[in-house]
Order: sequence, then structure tokens, then C-alpha cells
Amino acid sequence: MNGLQILLKGGEAIESLPEAFKIIRSRPHGHVAAVLGSLKNLDLHNLISSENTRERRLILAMIVARIIEPRSKLATARGLSNETCFSSIGEILRLEGADEDELYQAMDWLLDRQQTIENSLAAKHLESGSLVLYDASSSYFEGKTCPLTQYGYNRDGKKEKLQIVFGLLCNREGCPIAVEVFEGNTADPTTLTNQIEKLRDRFGIKQVIWVGDRRIITSTTLKQDLKKGSLDWISALRSTQIRSLIEHSSIQLSLFDEQNIAEISSDDYPGERLIACRNPILAADRAKTREELLKATEKELDKIAAATTRQKRRLKGESNIGLKVGQVLNRYKVGKHFKVDIQADSFSYERNKQSIESEAALDGLFVIRTSVEQEVLSAQETVKAYKSLSQVEQAFRSFKTVDLKIRLIYHHTTERVKAHVFLCMLAYYVEWHMRSVLAPILFDEDDCAEAQLKQKSVVHAEYSDTPKALSFADRALTKARTKRTEDNLPVHSFQTLLAANRDYC
Repeated sequence: MNGLQILLKGGEAIESLPEAFKIIRSRPHGHVAAVLGSLKNLDLHNLISSENTRERRLILAMIVARIIEPRSKLATARGLSNETCFSSIGEILRLEGADEDELYQAMDWLLDRQQTIENSLAAKHLESGSLVLYDASSSYFEGKTCPLTQYGYNRDGKKEKLQIVFGLLCNREGCPIAVEVFEGNTADPTTLTNQIEKLRDRFGIKQVIWVGDRRIITSTTLKQDLKKGSLDWISALRSTQIRSLIEHSSIQLSLFDEQNIAEISSDDYPGERLIACRNPILAADRAKTREELLKATEKELDKIAAATTRQKRRLKGESNIGLKVGQVLNRYKVGKHFKVDIQADSFSYERNKQSIESEAALDGLFVIRTSVEQEVLSAQETVKAYKSLSQVEQAFRSFKTVDLKIRLIYHHTTERVKAHVFLCMLAYYVEWHMRSVLAPILFDEDDCAEAQLKQKSVVHAEYSDTPKALSFADRALTKARTKRTEDNLPVHSFQTLLAANRDYC
């Protein structure tokens, strides 16, 4: 021990160190140090509580554990003990011996502080007149005892499962500010009312620009919440509304012969700006996909037509033929593009050219609607603001599948479910800032701010005027292709980067 102390002080030890001590145990620490250090650099520990209580340390441990290796609360508690080598979290935060009951109690303690923490995050990342991104999603639930769980529109494809709905509020860069949990059968638009009240009453911000997709900002929410409160907003039209504009000649497709963006007006949307955009790359991709689906459907329909004329075991009967046809049309989801004629002993079909042409007219076309004056946001800036909703979608992907894995949810009480979701939001808050700093060595897109300043088109990124310099889009593509950075370092996903550094101190 004396020899080790001499070495640490810069001296030379006389005795041989390998013989002087023996390593009994070594816990993974590098990834813990990175996440915990980032958390403290953000001052999140002080936002949670200014006092270094055991409850605060338990919450910090759960946030770090949720980022480096999402587990159940029971598994997390075991990972904090001396008997496992999950990581160094328990030792660093002095939580050896913590059990799952303590973690649950700490979650209850955190939930009581949620409003205070969110108020602090809003004061730090939001200001009057800024853009606010909002979206809602759902997550399926294990069990049937929690009052929040209900059957509803299930985005996860688990129709047999109960679910909860949660709404996430972010600033314009996608940094999470607040999260709220709703019953599983809550319609997305109705969740917006709570967020408006939260921003005004709790955060003290009276005027912002709300950015939400067409599911959130509907005609009803516009009338009852946004216009009534004199709030500015940015959203988009549904495909049926766009088709109506085309039919009434409000949108002329010739507008996009030389440019991909144009401001239009319509008597159906008084006092609103409508910005029509066309993405030719997306249009070509959708046309190709539709043609492939049509051909695949025709191939199967031809088999049914042949079955009605074969000599042996001939397919006949309107109900039998109709059942087979219905299965094919539902499989590829292009049934509306076919006209079918089913008889007792025959079957024929043809493409519905009018339906196909009507849908093709909308390929790559979307229309942004907004109340924001042009002096505040230009057409290009408005479109970019709407597209920034992809930041919230990225948050939901991280929440539900990629990193934080909010599922599976086993908590039985409303309070514990809310605390679990809020805990995941705080973990994403740390991850979001880490990703921003580490972006150059991640597969994530980096330098978004510079790219948006240089970008002239809302459809795709411009190439740099300097031949040797890579544009924003080029850098992301190059990283994905070569798996190396510009400095020839290996590119990682967020999780593989943490894993690669777990054994470093």
C-alpha cells in the first residue's frame, strides 16, 4: 500500500507492485462516469434536489442505469449491491444494500417533485415567443390493475394489450421539458389543452408558437384551444384536405415545375398561411412503391382468376371467391385501386385509373398551415419548424425501443406509472445532451444548426461550395458508409459507444 501511495504521488516504489497487492474485484465504470459526469455538468442533480439525500442518489442511480442498461427496478436494485458486477453505480453513489422497495419509495419522492423540476427545465430551455414542439404517443402495459390503462389506438400493434398515453413537450431543438401521462383511451388532440395550461400557469410563458402534427392540432383544438387563446401555431393539412385544394384549383401542380415550395391561399382557411411543398424524391419513391404493390396484388389476383377456370377443384361461388379476393386486397392495402367483378363462377378485375391518378397527384406533396405572420417566420423557416417535429419522434423511438425502453411497464399504481415515465424523460434529457456533444462520432446527424443556416431548399440539403468540405448530408452519409469519422475514428451508435467505454476509468 505504501508503494502504491508513493507511485500516486509521483515517486518510485521500491517493492514490486504486482506482489504488493492483489485485485479482488473490478467493476465496469467508464460508462457510469460518462453518464453521471454529464448529468452533473447539466446540474440536473441540483434541479432534482439541492440536498444530497439518499432519495436523490437513488434517483440518480436509476437515471444512469436506465441509460446504460435498462432493467426492471428489481434488477436495478440487485445491480447496486455488492454481490453483482452490474456497474460501479452503487459504490460511487454510496447505495450498497439498496433494495427495490427503496427504489419505489424514491420514485414516489420524485413524483412529488415533478412539477418543480419541470418548471426549472422550462426556465432553462424555454422563453417567450419561442417554438414549442409537442406530440403524444402510447405504450402497451403488462397487467390489468392500473387505473390508467385502457384499450385505445395502439401504435405498437398490440391490440390485445391495455395501454397508457403520454405527451412530451420539447423546445425547438428537441430537448425534453415536460411529460404527462394520460389514460390509454385518451385522444391525442385532447392532451394539448393540458399542455397549454401548463405553459401558461406553471411555466409562466404566455406566448409561444405551438408546433404539432395533424393528429394533435385538429380543427377542434384550433377552435377551442389555440385560436381562443390567441396562440400562434404550425401544423399541416390532411391528405383529404390537400386533395380538396387540388380539386378547387387552390393548388396547381404546375407551381412545382421550377420550385418545390409555394405559398397559396384558400377561402376555406381564412387568416391562415398555407405553404405547399413537394419533395420530388419522396414522390418518386411513393410512385415506385405503389407500382410494386399493384403488381404484387395483380399477381395474386391472377391466381384467383385462374382458379375459377381450372378443370379440377374449381373455385366457385361468390362468397368463396369474394373471401379470397378480400384477403389479397387487404394484404397489400391497395384494394381501392382495383375494380373487381365477382360472379358465381368467374372473377375479373382491372385497375382503377382514376383512383391511382388521384393518389399520385398527392405523391411527395404536403401543405403546412400556420397562423404565424411572414414577418416572424418565412415560408422556408416555417417548413423547417414543422419538420423539427422529427426531434420528438426521435425521442419517442428512444423512449420505447432504442435506448431507454420504457416498456415493459409492470407498475400497478397510477403514481408509480407516472413516476416511471418521468424517470425515463429525465434519462432522455441526459441522453439528448450527450448525443448533442458526441454527435460527430455517432451515426446521428451532426451540426444541424450550421446545416439549416446554409440550407436553401426545404426538400434536401445543399452541397457545400468548397469541394473538400463535406455538407451536412454528405457527412452523415459518409459516416454511415465508411463507419469512420473525418478523423478516422470508429463511428458508434450511442449504446455501442457506452459499451466500448464501460471498462475505462
